[in-house]
This record gives sequence, C-alpha cells and structure tokens, in this order.
Amino acid sequence: MKTISSRDNPFYKELKHLAGSAHALRKAGRSLLDGVHLCQAWLDLNGLPLHCIVSEGALANQEVDAIVGRVEEGRGHVTALPDALFGALSQVEHGVHLLFLVETPRPAQPPALVASAVLLDGVQDPGNAGSILRSAAAAGIRQVYCSPGTASIWSPKVLRAAMGAHFVLEIFEHADLAALVRAARVPVLATSGYAAERIYDVDLRGPAAWVLGHEGQGVSADLLDLATHRVVIPHAGQVESLNVAACAAVCFFEQLRQQQVTRQA
Repeated sequence: MKTISSRDNPFYKELKHLAGSAHALRKAGRSLLDGVHLCQAWLDLNGLPLHCIVSEGALANQEVDAIVGRVEEGRGHVTALPDALFGALSQVEHGVHLLFLVETPRPAQPPALVASAVLLDGVQDPGNAGSILRSAAAAGIRQVYCSPGTASIWSPKVLRAAMGAHFVLEIFEHADLAALVRAARVPVLATSGYAAERIYDVDLRGPAAWVLGHEGQGVSADLLDLATHRVVIPHAGQVESLNVAACAAVCFFEQLRQQQVTRQA
C-alpha cells in the first residue's frame, strides 16, 4: 500500500480531475466507484480494479479493511490518503472513504435486438436511470441501450442508484434507438400514458424490448410509431402518471411473472 500526503502529488491531482469532471472520466474511459457496496460488487463480479483509493481513517472499518486486503492479495494497486485529501474526491456525504478506479466496460453492440432489453430514450434523472438498471437486472434483463440524451449512465449518481446492477448488465451508450427498433427481432413495447393497450393484455412470455422515455415528454413520437406495441399501465389513483422508474419496474416484473407462470405450467 502506498501513501500520498501532498495535494501536489501527480496521481492525486489526476484523481481530483477525474472526480470533478464527468467529461474527463468519459474521455479516459474510466469510472469511479464510491463506497463499500459498489467496490465489493465490482470485486465479486469483475475482479481487481485499476486502483483502490482509501482514506487512512477508513482502514479501521472492517469491511473496508477486508476489501483492501483482497485487492492487495491480488497484487492490485492500493493508495491511502489522509481524510482531508480523500474528501475532495468523493461526492457522498458521510460515506465510507473507499473508491475504486475502474475501466468502464464497453461491450460490442449486437447488430440487432434478439433478447429482452431496455431502451432509454432521454431518461435524464440519474436516480431514475439507476433505478431502472437495478430493476432490469433483478428481472433478468441483461441489455440496456441509451440514447444520446440519456443521463451519463456511468456517472457516480447513476452508479449509486443502481447499486451494482451495472456490473451484470451489458450497457450501450449513444445508441441509435430508431435503428435498433427497425431491425428488432423481438417485440418492442413503448410505454405511453395515452396508449389504448394495457400491459397486462400483451403476451410477454418471450423476449421483449422496452422503450422508456423522458420524464416529462415520454417516448419520442418516432419510436412510438415504430414500436410493435404502445402500452399503458392502468391505475386507479388520482394521479396523472407513474414515475418512469416505477413504470419500468411494473413492466419488467409483469414480463417476469408471465415467464415464470409459463415455466411452472
């Protein structure tokens, strides 16, 4: 384990630059994982990080010490910082001072939709985007395609909301959603509060691609026109519509329910 105590250290200055700029992270092809849960999930699912950064005070935490020990046993890079220096790197208030610097996964995009997938059409709120990823992973969906207007999917806020879901998903950013829908080999379902077809009346026993739209504007008109089905989630309460993350969870788990009923029959 190395120790850095100076703000002028080149590695620390690089870390501070990356931590303060989403653009710098994207350009470098790197992501920062903040906290015990995300770092533990990365270790379990992806192996060693490029670098483990920990505050000196956090080493007294048993969970942190165990994670740092695993990285060191694997001969990974670990750097300890004074608490004051670490504080400038983390966006989490009162968090456990542990960071992983990792290479952002960039899987090769399939030529067509052939399995269940999620298509995010301008979902801008990081909390919504992360929640949708978490629900998709829990429902057994493995592919997520993000339009250029979608929240930066590997940003710290999305990572925290997804709680490790990123690491079991194939995520494709800056995807041409219209081209994907045109070439899809599975039904494509676009959610809309104005649709006539109820989600519960659609056959979801096989693979399906879900299009989820912007929090205010919904799914864009061109994607609605291209979709196999335009579906609505009926509700009885005196509210105009569901939050997009809640809508996604209902859709994914209705699909999972139908699939499980079919398997049990």
